[in-house]
This record gives sequence, structure tokens and C-alpha cells, in this order.
Amino acid sequence: MNVHRVAVIGAGPVGLAAAAHLVEQGLEPIVFEKGARPGNAMRAWGHVRVFTPWRYVIDAAARRLLAAQGWSEPPSDGLPTGREIVDAYLTPLARHPGIADRLRLSSEIVAVSREDRSRIDDAERESALFVVRWTDASGELRNELFDAVVDASGTWSDPNPMGRDGLAVPGEAEASHAISYGIPDVLGKDRALFAGKSILVVGGGHSAANVALDLAALRAEESETEVYWGRRHATASNLVGGGEADELPARGQLGLAVQAQEQAEAFRVLAPFSAERLALEGAGVRVHARVGAKRQDFLVDRIVVTTGFRPNLAMLRELRLRLDPVVEAPVALAPLIDPNLHSCGSVPPHGVEELEHPEKGFYIVGMKSYGRAPTFLMLTGYEQVRSVACELAGDHAAARDVHLVLPETGVCGPPAALSSRGAQDHPAAVNSAVPCC
Repeated sequence: MNVHRVAVIGAGPVGLAAAAHLVEQGLEPIVFEKGARPGNAMRAWGHVRVFTPWRYVIDAAARRLLAAQGWSEPPSDGLPTGREIVDAYLTPLARHPGIADRLRLSSEIVAVSREDRSRIDDAERESALFVVRWTDASGELRNELFDAVVDASGTWSDPNPMGRDGLAVPGEAEASHAISYGIPDVLGKDRALFAGKSILVVGGGHSAANVALDLAALRAEESETEVYWGRRHATASNLVGGGEADELPARGQLGLAVQAQEQAEAFRVLAPFSAERLALEGAGVRVHARVGAKRQDFLVDRIVVTTGFRPNLAMLRELRLRLDPVVEAPVALAPLIDPNLHSCGSVPPHGVEELEHPEKGFYIVGMKSYGRAPTFLMLTGYEQVRSVACELAGDHAAARDVHLVLPETGVCGPPAALSSRGAQDHPAAVNSAVPCC
């Protein structure tokens, strides 16, 4: 396969890292970003301070490109906010001469296919160019041809709904004006929505923990603020990680802070929690839920849903993908990241061999490659795109020489009850990836 022009979907950390590696390989990336600025999704949670220090945030190829332009790298041990990552790293990278003229902002991908071939057409399929359909800033629909496509569009725009069954609970759409998905800026620009109000947080991961801790801090200043936290697990043990032994200290501290605030009764934990129905009542929302074996209902002013994200596969409908039916990740990658098989630790190194689909020259990378698994780290995405860039440039040996060293929690081992789904076939399945930030 002779590759020169490569479409990169998404100008977040992994998409821009892909562009940097492709530039180093002498290829021509065209980067599509639906936002008006690079790092659009990260800006949405720009107030959050990540638990990954700068040394794990910056891609190696991006560092080389930026250093050649006289860029000053932030202190390696500093813990940036999402906004600082965008301002100090992604924005300068997007302005690099090798990338800036190839970056198309306010350009949303509608579909990807093969030129003159739907997914059912076999004839000379691998030799056909990819057609990328997108809308520009004016809303005009455009088609463009590429030798290869790297989808680094992430999952931020597709949050999971509130229901534990993966579906929106009845009444969720009607109550959408009172629901925040993701990580709202509780102590900043969104403060007025939460101060002195009754709030329900739904979710049990690190994003939910960040929101709950911010609301606890708000409650300390605004005593009428009332916080419920609906989560699957009664204890916060799944959030503690390695605690004081965690190789990402801020990650361990996050879990310990949750435990401390829980003991101080800064929020009321409802667990195991399952929302069943929402109903508008006056200016609030009545939540009908099952908590353990009992059904309860209570009135809140606002709900924060932090139940994870899912990949948008609609734009890839005309491509031949090979995705795991559970995780919605590439089938070779799925057993290495499946949350049913993992408790903590590090994901094994992986690259093109784990990311390949029947469509030669097409790759899903970054957070989207993990499908519904919540345990992604930027370093993982950087190694993915390094491997993919080498493969597209024809250096197949380098593409398969994958290396990845991730900080571990310090207390790693298999879950107490491993699912039988593939565990016996994948020795690495007793390890897991670490969270995204």
C-alpha cells in the first residue's frame, strides 16, 4: 500500500500526536477538528486538574517538533489542568508549520467510506481510496480522498445515559435541562447551577469522584447544598488504587480524599444505585431509584451523570470494522482492556496488530479505540499512533516493535471474580489500563 495523504479525525492530544508522527515519517496528515479550536473536547473539562504529570502528557514526536521551534516544555512533575494542556501544549503543536496548514477547524466528519464502494462491495476494495465526507465551517458538505484514515475523534461527545442497562431512563430526555453530563465546573462558571441546591451525582469512576469532591467543597462554603452520590459500589475501594503507594500520587490521593469526605458525611452515598425513572416536579426532578433491594424516591434540583462514554460508530457505517461485541474495541485489543477482566495495573504494549480492521489503512486510535472501556491513558494512545505511522510509512518492523511503560497503582492483581470471557486465552488480562487523566 502506497500511502501519502492521511486523514486524521480529531485534534486532541492523540490526533495531534498522530499528525506529529506522520509528519516525521514524511507523510501528509490532514487533521479534521469539529471544534473551532484544537483540543475542543479537553476545553470542556479544562477546569479539572489531571493526576497525570506533564512527563506522561507529551508525545515524543510532538516534543521533538516543538523543541525544534524553541518551545519551552512545562516542568515534568507538574500536574496540569485540561486547559493548561490545551494552552501550553496542544495549541503550540497545532501551530507548528508541519501541522498548521493541514489543520481544518470547524470541520465535522459525517462519514468515511471507500471511493465508489459501499461496505458490501469486494471488487478491488483495498486499492480504492478512502472518501471522507465532512461539513466545513459554513455547513457545506464536502468529499475528499485519502490513502489512509486515522480516527482519533474520542468519545467525549457521546456520554452514556443514566441507566445501568445502557439506556436512558424514562424521563431522562424530558429532564435534560436539569442534567449535566461529564464534569461540570462546579466551583467556577457553573457554580450558580449547584450552590445551595440538592444534587445527585450518578457514576462510580474518577470523573464522578472529581464532581463529588467539588460539590463537597461547595457544600463547605454553601451549607444548604445537599449531595447524593449514586454508585454501583458501597465503598470507594475501586477509586483508591494504590493509595499512598500509587505511582501516580495524585490518583491515589483522589481515592483517599473520597474516603475522607465520605467519612465526614459531605455527601450521602446511595449504593448499589440504579435509576428507574425521572419525573419533573415543580422546579426539580423526582428520582425514582432502586438502592440495594429497596425502591426510593427523592427530589433534587440537578443531576450530574458521569457514567462513561461510548464511541460514535455511525460515521463508520460503510467501513468493514472488526469490533468486540462487548467492549466495542478492536477484537485483538478488547481482552487486554475489558473492565470485566481487570482490576488495576498496566495495559500491555499494543499497536497496529491489535488495532487492525478488515479495511486496510483504517485505524481507530486513542480513547475511541477503547470502545466502552474507561481505562485509557494518553501514553497508550501515543504508542498506538507511533506504531500506526510507522506502518503507514512502510516500516513494518518498527510498527510492531511496541513499548509502553505505564505507572501502576502499586497494588495490582486480578479481580476477585474474573469473568471467564477470554481470561484463559490472554495472560495479560489480569492487568488493566490506568485511567485517562
